[in-house]
Amino acid sequence: MSLHPRRTVLTAGTTALLALAATACGSATADGKDPGKVRVRIAYQSVPNADLVVKNQRLLEKALPDAEVRWVRFDSGGDVNTAVIAGAVDLGLVGSSPVTKGLSAPLDIPYKVLWIHDLIGDNEALVAKKEIGSVAALKGRKVATPFGSTAHYSLLAALEAAGLGASDVTLVDLQPQDALAAWQRGDIDAAYVWTPSLTELRKTGKVLVTSREIGAAGKPTADLGVVTDAFAAAHPEVVDAWLSAEDQAVKLAKSDPAKAARAIGAELNLTPEQARAQLSELVLLTAKEQQAPAYLGKPGAPGALAGNLRDAAVFLHGQKAVDAVPERSVFEKALAVEELSRAAR
Repeated sequence: MSLHPRRTVLTAGTTALLALAATACGSATADGKDPGKVRVRIAYQSVPNADLVVKNQRLLEKALPDAEVRWVRFDSGGDVNTAVIAGAVDLGLVGSSPVTKGLSAPLDIPYKVLWIHDLIGDNEALVAKKEIGSVAALKGRKVATPFGSTAHYSLLAALEAAGLGASDVTLVDLQPQDALAAWQRGDIDAAYVWTPSLTELRKTGKVLVTSREIGAAGKPTADLGVVTDAFAAAHPEVVDAWLSAEDQAVKLAKSDPAKAARAIGAELNLTPEQARAQLSELVLLTAKEQQAPAYLGKPGAPGALAGNLRDAAVFLHGQKAVDAVPERSVFEKALAVEELSRAAR
């Protein structure tokens, strides 16, 4: 299967959120709710980071008792982008590769990067059948990954480093759970996905390369928090509360990882021990740490994340996944450093 960079699939999560959005847009007469009440629609993913602590511990709901907070799960950042375009998401977790695509043509999504949920490490990896000894040995094989995701980006980078192109393998667009099912049926030879599906793949397969290794080689990836421009302008108090909740959750994960793991495990149906092991494969940053030049940066001094996103755009353009490479200034303007600075005080 060849790459179809503009192909976007509506999953059950996307469909569900679109339905929620339609309900939320109804009048007080239609849905029985106060039309003046602030509604916050949050897209999340099954990634074992502090975002799940915020959800499980209802940190945002406690900070905004008069708001209606809705959380809906998505399988990938590409699906979140689709929901944002449809006007069904205010805030959400999106991988750095989908964010790059979102800020590039043809999507040009009007959103900004508020937060780094995590720096992706060993929790995303390329797993192959045990008889496949290297990435180069995947030539002619069938490899699954969610198209438009950070895993997809890292897979293409791994293939390029091994001297292969996307056309040298058969790429299959599958969400992590579907890739795991295909693996168990013997339908694919390899998959580049993230935990918890990755954990199951590792049991019977061989890890060829991880996103930590690909990042160290110059193509880092991260899970990012985005907010639409319109929502950020209309509800700065919600944005501030959300950032404070995320910062609180990261600090908890650092100071009491066992407690954070219990919350994450409850969300992912994992034991606390399993959740803690998966949490340890990620790098979490507090609001102050994210102000460093290597990350989001400060007002007047956008951080290196802007350059990382543009580098990803260069790579994706070479793969015909985006129409053109935006100037670095496009990515710098998309970093919500002013909002972050308020949370880091």
